[in-house]
Amino acid sequence: MDTQNCFHCGLAINKREEIVFDEKAFCCTGCKTVYEIFSTNGLSCYYDFENAPGATPQDVKGKYDFLDNEAIVAKLLEFNEESTHIVSLYIPHIHCSSCIWILENLNRLQPGINSSQVNFPEKKVRVVFNPGEISLKAIVHLLNSIGYEPYISLENYEEKKKKVDRQLIYKLGVAFFCFGNVMLLSFPEYFEVDEFWLEKYRDFFRWLIFALSLPSFFYAASGYYVSAWKSIRSGLLNIDIPIALGLVVMFIRSTVDIIFGFGQGFFDSLTGLVFFMLLGRLFQQKTYNFLSFERDFKSYFPIAVTKIMPGRQEVSVPVYDIVAGDRLLIRNQELIPVDGILMSNETAIDYSFVTGEAIPIIKKSGDKIYAGGKQLGQVMEMEVLNSVSQSYLTQLWSNDVFTKKDKRDYKTMTDTISRYFTPVLLAISIISFIYWVFIDVTTAFNVFTAVLIVACPCALALSAPFTLGNVLRIMGKRKLYLKNATVIEQMAKVDTLVFDKTGTITTSKKSAIAYKGNELNDEELKAVKSLLRGSNHPLSRRLYDFLPAVDLQEVYDFEEVTGKGIQGRAGHYFIKIGSALFTGYEGQQSLQTNVHIAVNNHYLGRFVFDNSYREGLEQLFAGLGKNYTLKILSGDNEGELEALKELLPKQTEFIFNQKPEQKLAFIENLQKQGKNVMMIGDGLNDAGALAQSNVGIAISENVNVFSPACDGILDASQFRKIGFFLRYAKNAVFTIKMSFALSLLYNAVGLSFAVTGRLSPLTAAIIMPLSTITIVSFVTIASNYFAKKRQP
Repeated sequence: MDTQNCFHCGLAINKREEIVFDEKAFCCTGCKTVYEIFSTNGLSCYYDFENAPGATPQDVKGKYDFLDNEAIVAKLLEFNEESTHIVSLYIPHIHCSSCIWILENLNRLQPGINSSQVNFPEKKVRVVFNPGEISLKAIVHLLNSIGYEPYISLENYEEKKKKVDRQLIYKLGVAFFCFGNVMLLSFPEYFEVDEFWLEKYRDFFRWLIFALSLPSFFYAASGYYVSAWKSIRSGLLNIDIPIALGLVVMFIRSTVDIIFGFGQGFFDSLTGLVFFMLLGRLFQQKTYNFLSFERDFKSYFPIAVTKIMPGRQEVSVPVYDIVAGDRLLIRNQELIPVDGILMSNETAIDYSFVTGEAIPIIKKSGDKIYAGGKQLGQVMEMEVLNSVSQSYLTQLWSNDVFTKKDKRDYKTMTDTISRYFTPVLLAISIISFIYWVFIDVTTAFNVFTAVLIVACPCALALSAPFTLGNVLRIMGKRKLYLKNATVIEQMAKVDTLVFDKTGTITTSKKSAIAYKGNELNDEELKAVKSLLRGSNHPLSRRLYDFLPAVDLQEVYDFEEVTGKGIQGRAGHYFIKIGSALFTGYEGQQSLQTNVHIAVNNHYLGRFVFDNSYREGLEQLFAGLGKNYTLKILSGDNEGELEALKELLPKQTEFIFNQKPEQKLAFIENLQKQGKNVMMIGDGLNDAGALAQSNVGIAISENVNVFSPACDGILDASQFRKIGFFLRYAKNAVFTIKMSFALSLLYNAVGLSFAVTGRLSPLTAAIIMPLSTITIVSFVTIASNYFAKKRQP
């Protein structure tokens, strides 16, 4: 019967049932409709990534009517605001690059969908949409119409417990059972025992061995066949192709041996091969699970929040200690870490970290507010609805908006090697087989199989992620918390270091404070301290702690002007706190750090900070000056220039009186000169510069301020170790290169033994997972060694 495959889904179709459209054959109207949808919307590139990547749309009439119920939809949504809803949907059919491409272009298929992002390992798509233009039900129907029906189970949203996939364990168990019994039954053949009963039942034992090998060949090894078939269909050649080919050749050859009485075949090697390869795959899976830095609950990520205790005492606590019912204090520019109810009268919240929309949303007392929003304006209080999901906050940090594009040398190298690895391996195995078949047929099959099995890029692929993952973990333990492993590579390339001054190379905790000017009365003092309570600037926090305890007042019209100061109304006073220009001071400028006070537009005086430099600053800069270009970039005046010149290396460049936008432009100018810049700042006034730099590190003395613009957060107590972290990043990249060399050496030695017939398939199967264990052990030992190596 004349058949061909459907252009959309790849299923075989009978000529009589074929539907032809646009000179392409389809198996049903559904597949034809999907093709029409993609073509009409300019999305026909979907078919360029893989041949027949789609699935046939199913009839779901009435199936999703429950999504008309707003209460049910509210449970499914991750984020629910007037003009923005966010939902994550599990889509089992996601399997290739075509799937990712079409699902991340849903906004071109349907107005109202703002964006969509695929999480390929979890087979989920996160959709941001406007509920005024499109409903969740319509999105689900759209996904189904293009062959990507989501799986929605309401139980999943009540208690999100990860199901453990035990399939690999079951396959390993079957493979071990088959391998053990086949080996046991093969002993007489090994020792060529001539005994009457063994001779009489030799054929029976051989067929029993054949039967025992079937579950191992067809079930335990099925993953290799499926992976190889998908790889061939997609036009790519992955490492599972030679493995699958080796198993099939070995099975056919052994079956022929038994049928024609040539011998017992290689079923012992076959079952042993499957068992040891699955053992290696289990080890690899466990390794990747270890590397899955989903940093949920009690992870390395050091967000803290201010909790209001009984008696109105304000205490900073780790975010994972927060439980439902707690009362939290959120200051201007602080991230809201949990869902809750607003207890203050009114506030404005910027949800740009979640939605990408920077327009603040006004919230009234009693309204629900969501984790990930940024508080704008005066201090507000909220009551916690549920405990924090740390992985959600980390997801915000890893948002594409804040991702810096950077060439990943190790990844390019891995991809290049992997692309040519399988074709070269197949060529070597075929050439070796042809050479040996004229000498000895048995050896030829052994060589063919051993070559296919022994050479494995698994260790090569594992080198980089395991090294960077281990380094990320070690840095986290030493209180440098990086966004992701890519930051380590970027740190290794840095050649220019730019430091902010206030709150970065200086510490506010040790600085003495003195007041100069007209004395503040009790009511003015209350107003000043109440206004300071809402700001997170290092000088504001230091001054707030310095002032005596008073009864705080409610603040109105709070405003924080970046780089200038804060202002607002408290009691009968309009207070301005900040720079001399901001508060209207017209006297002689002091060379020290000052915070000026004006009440009702009348200048009163200033608080003078005697800055104290961080411990180890001189030694740190002396060490960094040998390998890096150093710059101090500050918004302050030049008052400390002479003191800094005595303290820091001669080649250090000092730039003062810089506004936030000037800092950003300065970093950008350095990058235009070809510099790889690492900026170290306080995360507030420096947010733009941190985002612009190749690596942005926020120094944190209190970790309430979380800026997704930065690539890492360094605990202020570890400031003197910046040199160590930079050197450790370079050593991590060096470790990756060494592990690449070891992997390639292993493959070269293994292949040389295999092609000369000195390596059996079973030995090859044992060596293959051992190579992975060796590489993982090497990178772990090397990265731990470099972490313990003393600084020069």
